Amino acid sequence: MVAMKGIIAAGGYGLRLGPLTRSVNKHLLPVYSKPMIYYPLGTLMLAGVREFEIVTNKKDIQLFENLLGNGETFGISISYKIQEKANGIAEVFILSEKFINDSPVALILGDNIFYGSGLGNQLSNISVKKQAQIFGYKVINPKEYGVALLDTSGKILEIEEKPDQPKSSIAIPGLYFYSPDVVDYAKNLKPSSRGELEITAINQKYLEEGRLNITLLERSTVWVDAGTIESLFSISNYISVVENRQGNIICCLEEIALSKGWITIKIVQNQAKLHGNSAYGKYLADLIRSH
Repeated sequence: MVAMKGIIAAGGYGLRLGPLTRSVNKHLLPVYSKPMIYYPLGTLMLAGVREFEIVTNKKDIQLFENLLGNGETFGISISYKIQEKANGIAEVFILSEKFINDSPVALILGDNIFYGSGLGNQLSNISVKKQAQIFGYKVINPKEYGVALLDTSGKILEIEEKPDQPKSSIAIPGLYFYSPDVVDYAKNLKPSSRGELEITAINQKYLEEGRLNITLLERSTVWVDAGTIESLFSISNYISVVENRQGNIICCLEEIALSKGWITIKIVQNQAKLHGNSAYGKYLADLIRSH
């Protein structure tokens, strides 16, 4: 069985978050106790992904490398790819063609944050040898997202990108699993009216061929697109409440890696020293003592 690879789309200019993003890539902004990029990375790590490529813009790539390195600290491998312009989400498959090679691939948007009991197990059980897997999440503002219309059995009838008059309240979050031929689909796309290669067009292609599956995320699962000031603030508050009430850090990359046997206690000790007396450093120190 070929291992799934993971791509994190972390380009763009984060204009909705200005002026915060005037000098800092939005995916490096803090979401309570850690950088935003930790959350999508941790989500795919929980799903068992160990090979990653982060796609970002030229001016910020060094910042990501300074933060995450080659991933060895977290028991994974990370490579980086430059996206010169914001030409659409689907362009990442073309840019990462060599990375994908003949492997199935998971794409997660760098500003999409997921949290829920059992989510990692749900994602790790997904297999997309010749198919594609997307997810559905009920929202009150479907106009802002790609939307899926389902029949009574849960099968997809239609998908639309940010429709003026949505036929459904089921939004499609920024987490997708594809077979290796997604690269060929991306290469044959034509830019939309927005001048971008749309991820919805990729999904539409799979749908037309009867190879697109959808799973509704559990009501207990939290999904937030943290690309606006309001959503960034609300998810930070939510994570603050959960972490301070339960005493567990959400998407602690070292904890995920240690639980999967990808790193040793020695590495966690080094990371605890690196982060010193910060809340994150103290959490790692407590993790060592309890292991």
